[in-house]
Amino acid sequence: MATTTENKQTQQQIVTLPVQGMHCASCAMTVEKALKRVDGVESIEVNYGTEKAKIAFDSSKVKLEALNEKIGQFGYTFLMPTEQVSSPSVSTVNKHDHIAEAQSADAQVKQRKLQELKELQHKVEFALPITALVFIAMMWDIAAQAFPSFPKLPIPMELFNSFVFILSSIIVFWIGNVFLDGVVRFVRHGAANMDTLVGIGTFSAYLFSSFLLLFPQIAGLLGLPRAMYFDVTIVVIGFITLGKFLEARSKIRTGAAIEALLNLQAKTALVERGGQEFEIPINEVVMGDVLIVKPGSKIPVDGEIIEGKSSIDESMVTGESMPVSKRSGDLVIGSTINKQGTFKFRATKVGSETLLSQIIKMVNEAQGSRAPIQALADKISAVFVPVVLVLAVATLITWLVVGSLFLPFTQALSLGLLCFIGILVIACPCALGLATPTAIIVGVGKGASSGILVKNAESLEKLNKVNTVVVDKTGTITKGQPEVTDVISLTGQDESAILTLLGALEKRSEHPLAEAILHKVAEKNLSTVTDATNFESIEGQGVKGTIDGKEYFAGNGRLLSSLKLQAPEAHMNTLAAQGKTPIVLADSTQVLAIVGIADTLKDSAKETVRMLHKQGIKVVMLTGDHSATANYIAQLVGIDQVVAEVLPTDKAETIKKLQAAGRIVAMAGDGVNDAPALAQADVGIAMGTGTDVAIESADITLLHGDIARLPKAFRLAKKTMQTIKQNLFWAFIYNIIGIPLAAGVFYPFFGILLNPIFAGAAMALSSVSVVSNSLRLRTVKL
Repeated sequence: MATTTENKQTQQQIVTLPVQGMHCASCAMTVEKALKRVDGVESIEVNYGTEKAKIAFDSSKVKLEALNEKIGQFGYTFLMPTEQVSSPSVSTVNKHDHIAEAQSADAQVKQRKLQELKELQHKVEFALPITALVFIAMMWDIAAQAFPSFPKLPIPMELFNSFVFILSSIIVFWIGNVFLDGVVRFVRHGAANMDTLVGIGTFSAYLFSSFLLLFPQIAGLLGLPRAMYFDVTIVVIGFITLGKFLEARSKIRTGAAIEALLNLQAKTALVERGGQEFEIPINEVVMGDVLIVKPGSKIPVDGEIIEGKSSIDESMVTGESMPVSKRSGDLVIGSTINKQGTFKFRATKVGSETLLSQIIKMVNEAQGSRAPIQALADKISAVFVPVVLVLAVATLITWLVVGSLFLPFTQALSLGLLCFIGILVIACPCALGLATPTAIIVGVGKGASSGILVKNAESLEKLNKVNTVVVDKTGTITKGQPEVTDVISLTGQDESAILTLLGALEKRSEHPLAEAILHKVAEKNLSTVTDATNFESIEGQGVKGTIDGKEYFAGNGRLLSSLKLQAPEAHMNTLAAQGKTPIVLADSTQVLAIVGIADTLKDSAKETVRMLHKQGIKVVMLTGDHSATANYIAQLVGIDQVVAEVLPTDKAETIKKLQAAGRIVAMAGDGVNDAPALAQADVGIAMGTGTDVAIESADITLLHGDIARLPKAFRLAKKTMQTIKQNLFWAFIYNIIGIPLAAGVFYPFFGILLNPIFAGAAMALSSVSVVSNSLRLRTVKL
C-alpha cells in the first residue's frame, strides 16, 4: 500500500476504476461533472468505451468512498478496489498483490458484464416475440387504413388495445425499467442521459394511451384523438433493448486483446530451493529464484538461462511463429512457451516488472485514453441530451400551436405526440459516444497482438499524420552487431582455411571485431588447428601469434606498414567505400587474405523502406557514423536523405529542422541513446529489443526491434483513424437525418413522418453499426 506523508504531492492518488450503470456517452459526462465539483478531485476522465474512470484526487481532502457515494446519487457505482493503489510508487513487496488485485478487478468487471448480458438476453428473449407480433399487427392495421381492399385485423380494435395495454405494461415496467430509472434520476437530480430520453418518450406514449383506454369519456370531452400508442411503446423498447444486447455483446469482444494477454500468463512455477524442486503459485516467485522449465511449459517470469538450452516459441511477443534457439546466458521472456529441452534460469524480473505485465499495463492505459478527435464528440454529447429535451418539447408545442391552425386539433396533437416521442428516441448519443473509444480499444489490441505497443490514443492519431520517418542506422536499419561480410583470398587459400587461421589468432583477442570472426568460424562449424602460441596484441595495429610453427599476423593497414608489406589498396578501398572494416591476414612475407567486417542490414530493411515509400512517407537516416558508411547503407535500402556524423545530443536539432520545414516527423530509435530525438519528434517510436523494451520512452514501441513492423504501425494508425471517422460519420448522419424527420419538418411538404418505431430501430442500429465497424479492425491485415 502506498504511504501518505505530510507532503501534499505524495497524498495524490491516481486510480482507474470500472464504473457500473453507464449506458451512453452522456452517462460518462454526468459522472465527470458530478466529480469535478468535489473538493479534492484534481482531474477526472471517464471513458464510456471501456466503462472506466481515471481519477486523480487528494486523499487528504476526499476519499474514494465519498466519490462513490456522490455518483451513487445519479445511479452509478464504482467497482471499488480491495486495496487502494496510489501514485507515485508501490512497494516491491506488494507488487504481486497489486497485479493479482488488478487481474481480479478485471475478472469482476467481465463477470458483471456477462451477468448484465445474460439479463439482457432474458429480456430480449421475452420481448422480441411480443415486439415482432405487435409490429406485424401494427403494419397490418396501417395497410388496412391505406388500402380499402386490404383485410382488417381479425380481432376487434377494443380487444386488441386491451391486450397490448397488458403487454405494454409488462414491457414498460420490467423490460424498460432502466429507462424509467433514467426519468426518475432526471426528476430528482436534473441529470439526463439516453435512458432519460427513451424513458420520457415511451412513458409519455404509455400514459397518454392508458388514459384514452381507461377514461374514454373524459378523453372524448377533451377532444383528444382516439389513436393509442401501446404498440409504439412495445416496439420501441423492444428494438432498443435488442440494440443494447447486441451492443453489449459486441463491446465484450472489443476487450478480447487484454483477455488474451492475461490468459497467456503462467499460473505456477517450478522453483529450485535448497536443492529441492517445488511447484509454487506464480505470485510467490521472487527475484533471484532459480526456476526449472520443462518441454511444453510456459516460462513463468523473465530471466536469464544459467543451465541447458532449448527452442522457445516467442510468438506472443514477436508475432513470429518460428521458435528461437536459446542457451546459457540468453534472456527468456515470461509466458513464452518452451518447445523442447529442459533448462534452468534465474528470475531477473517478476510481477509488474515482467515484459508481459508491462504490455498489459500499456495496452490497458492506451485503450482507456482519449484521442484528440474525440473532443468534438465529447463536447456534442455534453450538451446533446438537454438540447434534445428542449427540441422535443418545442416540437410538441409547435405542432399544437401552429399545426392546429391548418389541421384539426386532434390530428395536430396526435402528430405532435408522435414527433415528441420520435425525437426523444432517435436522438440518442450512444453511437456518438462509442465512435472513438471502440475503435481505439480494438486498434490498440490489434497492435499489441502484432508486436506494436501504442502508448495512448493520441499517438495513433499523430502517427496517422506523419509524412517523414527518421531512423537511426545502428540497431534499426542494421542489426547492430558486426559480421564478416567478405573473405578475399590473395594466395588461393579457400575460405575455410583463412577463417581457421584468423579464428586461432582472434580467439585470445579482446577487440570487438574479433567476436565477429569467431562467430563466423562457429557458423561454418570450423575448429582452429591449434591455439596460437606466442600470442601478442599490438596496440593500434592488430595481433600476432604462432600457429603450427609459423608466425601469422591479423590487423589493419598500419600493421602491414610495420611489417613492410604491400597493402592491397584496391581491395581495402573498395571495402572502405562500402562502410566495411578491412582485416588483413598475413605471414612475415606476404598478405594472405582480406576479411571485410560490417554492421549488416536487417533482412527486412529494404522491404520496409519500400513499404514506407508506398505509403507516401519520406525516410531520413540519422546516424553518428561516417558519411561513406551511412551513404552506402542508405543506397542499399533506398533511403531518401542521410544526415551523418551527428552526435546523439544533436539529433534532436535535426528533428527540429525537419519540423521547421513543415514535416510531421516520427523518429524510430533504440529508445535509450535516442531519447532526446524521440521526445522532440511528433511521434517517438522505440525499437524495443528482447526483454529490454523502452516502453516509457516513446509513443510507439516495436517489440524485438523489428523494423518490418514500422509500416504496419502506420497502417494500423491509418486504419484506426479511418474507422473512427467512419463511426463519427454514421453517428452524426443518423441524428442529422433522423431528428428533422422525427420532428415532422418534411410532413407539410411531402407527407413524410418518422414513426417512433423506426426511430427506435434506427437508434439501436446506429450503436450496433458503430461497434461492428470497429470490430472490423480485428480482421485488417497489417
